[in-house]
Amino acid sequence: MQTSATRSFRLGSLMAMAAAILFSAPVAWAQVSEAEARQITKDAYVYAYPLVLHDVTIRRLANVSKPTGALGEAPFNQFAHARDPATPAFRTVIRPNVDTLYSAAWLDLGPEPLVLSVPAVDRYFLLPLASLWTDVFAVPGIRTTGRNTARNFLIVGPRWHGTPPAGMEVIRSPTRIAAIGGRTQVNGPSDLETVRRIQQAYRLTPLSAWGKATWSPPKGMVDPNIQMKVRPPVQVANMDAATFLARLAELLKDNPPGPLDYPMIHRLERIGFHVAQGYDLTAQPAALREAIEQGTADGKVEVETLGGRAAGVGAKGWVYSTTVGAYGVNYAERAAIARSALGMNLPQDAIYPSIATDSEGRPLDGAHRYVVHFEKGKLPPVGAFWSLTAYDRDGYLIANSLNRQALGDRDALRFNSDGSLDLLVQATSPGREGEADWLPVSDGPFNLMLRLYMPAESVLDRSWTPPPVKRLD
Repeated sequence: MQTSATRSFRLGSLMAMAAAILFSAPVAWAQVSEAEARQITKDAYVYAYPLVLHDVTIRRLANVSKPTGALGEAPFNQFAHARDPATPAFRTVIRPNVDTLYSAAWLDLGPEPLVLSVPAVDRYFLLPLASLWTDVFAVPGIRTTGRNTARNFLIVGPRWHGTPPAGMEVIRSPTRIAAIGGRTQVNGPSDLETVRRIQQAYRLTPLSAWGKATWSPPKGMVDPNIQMKVRPPVQVANMDAATFLARLAELLKDNPPGPLDYPMIHRLERIGFHVAQGYDLTAQPAALREAIEQGTADGKVEVETLGGRAAGVGAKGWVYSTTVGAYGVNYAERAAIARSALGMNLPQDAIYPSIATDSEGRPLDGAHRYVVHFEKGKLPPVGAFWSLTAYDRDGYLIANSLNRQALGDRDALRFNSDGSLDLLVQATSPGREGEADWLPVSDGPFNLMLRLYMPAESVLDRSWTPPPVKRLD
């Protein structure tokens, strides 16, 4: 005989079973084919690559007890001021510029907010703040906050709720870990001391120490497990599927996806990946695990291809974007920029056309001589300044007899009699007559980057475009 108690027991059991089904993690392998899982993983790799690469880069640079003087090396929440422009010996970040002195900082906003102090600056400068996803979310600088305007900003993390000091503007970072890629214009060796004084006035102070004259930055923590000799892109490329996805899962706990990322996150759920949870690839069914490993390999190839295109490889002209710095759901472009030039600014602050081929589509190589010809009145239209920089095939500066890595409008260029300008790009000297306009390159493959600081509207709408690189022999 079935009693009410028996019916209640059975009903409770059924409800418990239903709840277990509804609220447990979905059984991914029952919802996705191997082909779909492979494609999802490939797309997810492209999506997550900037986050993982940025984290590896930041943690490597911040893994010091105090600022070292090397470009970007300082503990979390302290500025790393480069006292000199980048040289060919610098190999931490690809495609560094030599037009400015860097003031980089790696922010951990988990413990508490930070006050960013900006002095009154009389020249081109910017202090772009980028999330761990590499999207720029604020840019104190001459274009935005103005010339000769001192300000204090309170930089807070995504979960902070509190009261800022009176009159202090709050800038909320979408991620716990963020970066400042500061740049201050330097006009040659004689200008270095002036720029260094400006740099020293860029300051980061924990909110709890704000107003305390006796506060000084603490000693940084050094983690012996962090790889310091292997370049970050190589470290990420060496990660297998299990390592990469586990790293992504860990990072997402404090550095959440953007508000437009739900479609990607829901696709990830189909391969058993859930935000704010760890991820163990070995716990997945064998067929699904194999598809995920294949998708990761596909993603690596895709990122390398995208990065090469962004650097100008395979193109027949200058490659650049007017949509960098704030990517929305353009995950391919974000990955391409991360791979080719991590830390790109908003286009209104700077645009960086790159090229790796001559006007006939042939790869640039130091075995040949080239010219970049600007007609009279058609020099790069900018609100600040411009320069042309040469890099080797891997994106590093090239050592040469002149110790010259770039040429631009602040150099003593020699114009032609008709007012035009020829920049000579070659491995060997063109002779004393042409050295003023000579940009030395390596004997082998190389590429070029044209930096346009505060580009005019004609650059942004592409009514002005850079001239081709023509081979002379």
